[in-house]
Amino acid sequence: MTGDSVNIAEVSSYLINLQERILSAVMELDRDAVIKKDRWKRPEGGGGHTVVLEGGSVFEKGGINFSDVSGSGLPPSATAGRPELSGAGFRALGVSLVLHPRNPYVPTAHMNVRFFTTEKKEKSQEVWWFGGGFDLTPYYPFKEDVVHWHTIARKACEPYGKQLYPRFKEWCDRYFLLKHRNECRGVGGLFFDDFNELGFEKSFGFMKSVGNHFTRAYLPIVEKRKGTLFKDRERQFQLYRRGRYVEFNLIYDRGTLFGLKTGGNVDAILMSMPPEVKWR
Repeated sequence: MTGDSVNIAEVSSYLINLQERILSAVMELDRDAVIKKDRWKRPEGGGGHTVVLEGGSVFEKGGINFSDVSGSGLPPSATAGRPELSGAGFRALGVSLVLHPRNPYVPTAHMNVRFFTTEKKEKSQEVWWFGGGFDLTPYYPFKEDVVHWHTIARKACEPYGKQLYPRFKEWCDRYFLLKHRNECRGVGGLFFDDFNELGFEKSFGFMKSVGNHFTRAYLPIVEKRKGTLFKDRERQFQLYRRGRYVEFNLIYDRGTLFGLKTGGNVDAILMSMPPEVKWR
């Protein structure tokens, strides 16, 4: 969308606060996890704050990242739906997280919310949009957990239009498909991109609603399943299924491709990788 007045400082403030709130909620659930923080700068412009959790009793590994980067040219991975913006200058802000649980009965979860602003080179017009979503990858799924997850996803969308949940649920199912295996990565959730149709304030409000509902969707499932007894058989299956997660992130994930092709912080980009994985 062009012509709307955007407030990047407000977006940045929200995202920084969201990172802090999610980290606090996760640490409340897993006080044994070791936290490592890294503030980094990107030579071409901007930087970020990476927070990695390791060795917890609940979460084997996780990352909650904030980034605010700018550059002189968007790569093709960011302009697949907007070829006219290829090579345009940009600024991209976002929070992304992945949490890999220790217990195979607790699902892995992913969430991302982001904001892009750029200019059409030939007209010097500002173009902006929001994107993001959250999805769940169980190793041993429970129907009631999946229903809870999607109920909260629907609640995140409904104040902004009843059509958004079915639209972005279906988009999530299409996006998180491992095409080379014809398998879904998990049980879905929400995925949206190029979103500006409600104007800046309401579109921003929708992105905030998605970000705010993540912990309401995920942490009750973790609390319910983290004490479930398991043996080596379940652990080995968890490691095997994690391989699918890695395959998707390295082959298809647009955020991973964008970060690598714009010279981002490699450790921050690849924090989504699980600590142990097996292929058979």
